[in-house]
Amino acid sequence: MGLVTPELGTFIWMLLAFAIVLFILKKFAWKPILSALKEREDSIEGALRSAERAKEEMAALQADNERILQEARKEREAMLKEAKEMGSKLVSEAKQKATLEADKVIESARINIESEKSAALNEIKAQVALLSVEIAEKILRQQFADDQQQKDYFKKLMDEVKLN
Repeated sequence: MGLVTPELGTFIWMLLAFAIVLFILKKFAWKPILSALKEREDSIEGALRSAERAKEEMAALQADNERILQEARKEREAMLKEAKEMGSKLVSEAKQKATLEADKVIESARINIESEKSAALNEIKAQVALLSVEIAEKILRQQFADDQQQKDYFKKLMDEVKLN
């Protein structure tokens, strides 16, 4: 029970030992402990500021990334629109070229048909003329069976030619 209720002498020695330890700590250890605590506080505060700056930079980077994404989307849409327009233009040009080529082919075929038609008509006319001459010759032979009739008709034709 002596430890729980110390005597006055023990109490004074304990108080003196505590005061000496407190003085030694204050003289030699208190400043380094306080400076270490101050350094620790400063480093924690610096780390918090760095973290806050990093957070702000991340927010700025995120905003920049969002802006860049929006620009990329707009550019992609513009490129797609341009590609569609170019495709439509190419299709339109191809249609025009095909129409022109078809018109040329049709015109060429029409000209060819016209020339073939003219050639066929000329050939038919020549055939008709030849047949007409042959028919007329046969009719005249039959009509002028004797030589005297032929000579008289020939003389009559010559007289008409001279008159004209």
